[in-house]
Amino acid sequence: QVQLVESGGGVVHTGESLTLSCAASGRYFSSYTLGWFRQAPGKEREFVAAITWSGSSTDYADSVKGRFTISRENAKNTGILQMNGLKPEDTAVYYCATQSVPWGRRLDLRMYNYWGQGTQVTVSS
Repeated sequence: QVQLVESGGGVVHTGESLTLSCAASGRYFSSYTLGWFRQAPGKEREFVAAITWSGSSTDYADSVKGRFTISRENAKNTGILQMNGLKPEDTAVYYCATQSVPWGRRLDLRMYNYWGQGTQVTVSS
């Protein structure tokens, strides 16, 4: 079992930055793929970024590529999503998720069994 808790959300203006953290408890976090997803009001939950258990590979949605950076510190059981150049369309509840997801399935939220409760990010213009 893995429990995840996100933090770091808030209200910012266009162009500003936020750093989201995902604190994990449980034995296997360091062995699992870590993903970040987001869900805006009235929309489906969508993939944002993912990182392999070792941190050797990362992937991003086209909408955030070049602005967001995903990382992890396995020794601290923590995942990070650094968000720069925020835009109003980034407004959403952000979730971290983890599981032993094959890298080829990293975009599929159905592959992730463990989810945090989410943290709200609001970007005003």
